[in-house]
Amino acid sequence: MKKDSGGPAERAGRSQKKYETIVSWVHAQLDSGSLVCGSRLPSEKDLMEQFQVSRQTVRRALEELASAGITESRRGSGTYIAVNRRKKPGDTVRIAVMLTHVDTYIFPAIVKGIESVLSGKGCMLQISMTDNAVEKERMLLKDFIRGQTVDGLIAEPVKSGLPNPNLELYKELENAGIPVLFINSFYRDIDIPHVSLDDRAAGYAAAKHLLDCGHRKIGGIFKSDDGQGHLRYAGYTRALMEQDIRVRGGKIIWIDSDEIREMEEESARIIKRLKECTACVCYNDEIAYRLVGILQSAGIAVPGDISVVGIDNSSLAQFGPVPLTSIENPAEELGRTAAELMVQKIRGEGVLATREFQPRLVMRNSVRVWSELL
Repeated sequence: MKKDSGGPAERAGRSQKKYETIVSWVHAQLDSGSLVCGSRLPSEKDLMEQFQVSRQTVRRALEELASAGITESRRGSGTYIAVNRRKKPGDTVRIAVMLTHVDTYIFPAIVKGIESVLSGKGCMLQISMTDNAVEKERMLLKDFIRGQTVDGLIAEPVKSGLPNPNLELYKELENAGIPVLFINSFYRDIDIPHVSLDDRAAGYAAAKHLLDCGHRKIGGIFKSDDGQGHLRYAGYTRALMEQDIRVRGGKIIWIDSDEIREMEEESARIIKRLKECTACVCYNDEIAYRLVGILQSAGIAVPGDISVVGIDNSSLAQFGPVPLTSIENPAEELGRTAAELMVQKIRGEGVLATREFQPRLVMRNSVRVWSELL
């Protein structure tokens, strides 16, 4: 096994061979930021003149740098700092995590999972929050590109059900040698792997459980501005159509991220839409929790008059006024998996790949068996 020639400090502390002087210079340029991923090194001739060495010495230095994964040769163009420069076990790995929110709902569990992996591997974690806003997402991505201060990015998409103007920035990050992995959702218009719940399967499982309990008039509330809402709706419709039950658009409520906080103000419309329904599939536990409050305030019993199923199996499902049957979203495991994949990618030990976790139904008290329909 070839010995590592050591970092600049180690090499400076002993008599250097001529080729090592060039290797040390490249390391110093990287440390100072004068060279970054994708930078072109001086030509062999220029290096010969700069260090007053032979062509053979320059080529030996370039071989050492290429062997360490620091540089790559491009035929007819020259030698460049590698776009996917490998990190050695002792190197510090800096990973940015960009979430829509950090301190609410399932996001603390995602962060906990990521931290549990990175802390054990000596990695640095940088957390940023977009507030689910495209403008803030754009600002943060530009900062990552301009600063070149992170080795990888784990990002939760912003309103992934809508066209996003920032996709070219994600491509620019990858072109700069900074791998990207989406978590909890993904953008369909860009080929970047993601780690998430299988949202289509989650919507299907929620509706199938209600069907198995005898319900046939099943409404739904889904988010319109993220891809998870569309996929969960697709799973819901598939479950109904498998049993030849008509999907009634009048019993579906579409809601965006901002409108979730205003659901109580729309209680009359929601109750009208769900009239005659014996059950409802909700996009997530937050919507299910708010729906239960709206129904109870109107004198409609849950699950006596209408059954409710949420998705995520969050604390809202466990500790609400009616404990909610919910589909588990393994948020902490998502975080651990994303962190493991990212560290392996940066260290050249693996590749980024999509991982979707299968849903698991957690039954509580919000679903009634509709015996008269069985």
